[in-house]
Amino acid sequence: MAGLVAEHSPAQLIARARTVRQARNVAVAAVLAVIVFAVFCVSLSLGDFKIPVLDVVKTLFGGGDKATEFIVNRLRLPRALTGILVGVALGMSGAIFQSVARNPLASPDIIGVTYGASAFAVLAIITLGLTGTAVSAMAIAGALLTAFTMYLLAWRRGVSSYRLILVGIGIGAIATSLTSYLLTKARVEVAQQALIWLTGSLNGRDWTHVRSMAVMLVVLIPVSVLLVHRLRVLQLGDETAYGLGLRVESSRLGLIVVGVLLAAVATAAAGPIGFVAFVAPPIARRLTRSPGPAMVVSALIGALVVALSDLVAQHALGDTQLPVGVVTGVIGAPYLMFLLARTNRVGSGG
Repeated sequence: MAGLVAEHSPAQLIARARTVRQARNVAVAAVLAVIVFAVFCVSLSLGDFKIPVLDVVKTLFGGGDKATEFIVNRLRLPRALTGILVGVALGMSGAIFQSVARNPLASPDIIGVTYGASAFAVLAIITLGLTGTAVSAMAIAGALLTAFTMYLLAWRRGVSSYRLILVGIGIGAIATSLTSYLLTKARVEVAQQALIWLTGSLNGRDWTHVRSMAVMLVVLIPVSVLLVHRLRVLQLGDETAYGLGLRVESSRLGLIVVGVLLAAVATAAAGPIGFVAFVAPPIARRLTRSPGPAMVVSALIGALVVALSDLVAQHALGDTQLPVGVVTGVIGAPYLMFLLARTNRVGSGG
């Protein structure tokens, strides 16, 4: 009918929806980045010697007196930066695993990857007497070996998500048993050292940890970004992905390797900080209202969870400081129970 405004074509509607979604993602990421920076600055300001937040900001950008510069940049900054980088790595790792498996339970701390890393780290501490970088290297090796074993055992003309999760939970139980056995055989002081590492802690982190994390993330983050397109295609299902010309198994394996490495370097730097990789992706998807992996937002959520948890762990109980893994466990365990209850209630729990 003449005079009526023509309706938008499907292509225009899709393009408009994509633009709106991208704008929302950018806005959410920007707000989260500001919040993470604010929590980061607050964590640097608190301690035995309190520093105003504005002075902390000035010091970070090259101002401030020598005393403030020493306290902020030399004593507190390495710990805070390590926490941020660990959170980024765990958030991205969780987004990759949950998107590949198309299951909210598929995170590296649920399906056994971090348990394997922990078992090898405890083996290095208790049996081999290793410390520092050597323990971190053993943790990375343990995570990779666990993931490789998990992939082989889950392979049946391809890898289904539920089989991958079940195999991973089983391997995680074996790794946990091995860790417990090693702890019972160790001397008390050595077992105590291993237990502190197993809880997940940022205590004593220095610039060595920051540099090692930064170097690994400089490599892994661009690779993750390059693989995001394949991740989105995989989420459509294997048959659709095959139809679109994607090499499904090689893409899935590559994504799993990247996800494992992200979780492994985070575990090597701070121990197995539980539930960060588990809770960050669903929060990111809810904030962005996107079914996709939301990698950047997941990374920022992971950084925020670790930074806030460490802030609580250091200062919530006065002079008593907790490992950051205790606080993330308090946050994540109820969410896991809620997710399991909801999954069973809707009849998809298997």
